[in-house]
Amino acid sequence: MSRQRYALYYAPAVDSALWRFGSAALGYDALTGEDIPFAVPAGCDGSEWPALTDEPRRYGFHATLKAPFELADGRSEDQLRAFARNYAAGLDGVTLSGLSVTALGSFIALTPSEPSEDLQRFAFALVQAFEPFRAPLAEADRARRLKSPLTPAQRAYLEAYGYPYVGDAFRFHMTLTGSLPAERVGPIRQSLEAAYAAAVPPGTVALDRFALFRQDGREARFRLLDSYQLG
Repeated sequence: MSRQRYALYYAPAVDSALWRFGSAALGYDALTGEDIPFAVPAGCDGSEWPALTDEPRRYGFHATLKAPFELADGRSEDQLRAFARNYAAGLDGVTLSGLSVTALGSFIALTPSEPSEDLQRFAFALVQAFEPFRAPLAEADRARRLKSPLTPAQRAYLEAYGYPYVGDAFRFHMTLTGSLPAERVGPIRQSLEAAYAAAVPPGTVALDRFALFRQDGREARFRLLDSYQLG
């Protein structure tokens, strides 16, 4: 039986328009752990939308800060939650100028409309702070990661933090689809862009919290366990 995994994500307030939009796009509410009706963007085929969003649905609507990890020996969930609560209390939030619907290779995600050095520093500091809770990366997970083309720096990050896309390799993104056929990326991005504009008021986005998610087995979906207000 596989062990539980935890992840530190940015997830917006569950009563926000952003959370409702992202959860409905994926058809899954990570707070309740329940399927919800899909908000299929105009121009997209409702019959195929569940398959197009299958992969991100497993993780819930989020942006990764510290990627999924098993707990280190001698560490407990209660200790992790207490540390997260105390850590959040000492942090200042980060304000983004906005989010844009973006094609990242073969999938679609929300990304910051403008770069933010404050966000980069915030994310890397969090990754480092929670390292004592992360068990060493399993060989199967390391091998899976090494199948991707990684730079020397990304390989070093993988060995140090169990994930290659941290530090200067970090890119904040809130995934909305799985991998799409090349000819579908542009049209689906445009459809999601229109849906996002209709559902979420324009303006700045406050990263005023981070969330702890838990997965009870490798085949299970992640659930939102706790959300920690910053400051």
